[in-house]
Amino acid sequence: MYTANHKINYQLSLWLISMFWIVSIMIVVGGLTRLTDSGLSITKWQLFSGFLPPLNQDDWISYFNLYKQIPEFKLQNYNMNMQEFKIIFWWEWAHRFLGRLIGIGFLIPLIYFSFKIRISKLYSLYLIFFLICFQGFIGWYMVSSGLVDRVDVSHFRLSIHLLIAFIILSLIFWNYLKLNLSNNTTNKINPLIPLVFLTLVFTQIVIGAFVSGMDAGKIYNSWPNMGAAYFPDDNEFVNLFKLSAFSDPSLVQFIHRNLAYIIGFYYLFMFYKIYKDKIFDLYKSINVLGFFILLQIFLGIITVLYGAQIYIASMHQISSIFLVSSCIYFLFLNTRFN
Repeated sequence: MYTANHKINYQLSLWLISMFWIVSIMIVVGGLTRLTDSGLSITKWQLFSGFLPPLNQDDWISYFNLYKQIPEFKLQNYNMNMQEFKIIFWWEWAHRFLGRLIGIGFLIPLIYFSFKIRISKLYSLYLIFFLICFQGFIGWYMVSSGLVDRVDVSHFRLSIHLLIAFIILSLIFWNYLKLNLSNNTTNKINPLIPLVFLTLVFTQIVIGAFVSGMDAGKIYNSWPNMGAAYFPDDNEFVNLFKLSAFSDPSLVQFIHRNLAYIIGFYYLFMFYKIYKDKIFDLYKSINVLGFFILLQIFLGIITVLYGAQIYIASMHQISSIFLVSSCIYFLFLNTRFN
């Protein structure tokens, strides 16, 4: 892909797979930051000065006093003490620290490889670095939505933040695959089929962020019905076709559930087509994809039944990383390269 030099390819591969896992950890920590309601504990961006945590009691008091000025403390956490504040602070600080680590960990090797390889061969990696920088801005844009008139962040901004994270992860993994797989199989299915599937999965990630952002997983803790019926009884079906549905917790959970079913049936269509046409080279990838779809649906059901309990909800998000990665792998095998 980038060069015929085996050493450079090895270095690139090692770098990309390392970044893949660091970004994966970042997504997990980000999810736990949301699940622990820690995202608003640091009320300033502090791009450079925030690299170090509070080093003395005066620093802790300063951060806590800033937190006391926002609605989340005044309306929701007004009884919080310093020790409780430190717990949510460390989650948010770790999340931001990992963001800085990813930026540095991507920039320095990118500069190094820019001297080793033609710039034109690194355009996709420069795009990833741009997205990493943009992600930092979106992260603050998301946090700022919860500092003035509300006790949490905008679930719309949260969904953008999460979606970009998965796009970054997917692009890193795609570049890693291009370095390490020849993909010379001629017998493939139409590449639009797995592309549509990936689009459905990314859409589900957005809706999942809505569920998380509005704590919609803590209501209607039953399955397959939502309460006494399939459709939530606190709503009308016509509301499902209004834009306001995306700000309604029960409807968002309904959409999230049913999109999972659509994804499951679409997978069965792909599975049937591959085995019907005897595309042997895709058997492994479609089976791996099926495993993670079943796991994700199972964890989603358990998450609902247990009211989005933190450990189960986190496992649900971790599983989504493997699901997206298997989607990218499957899509890669169905992409024709010159």
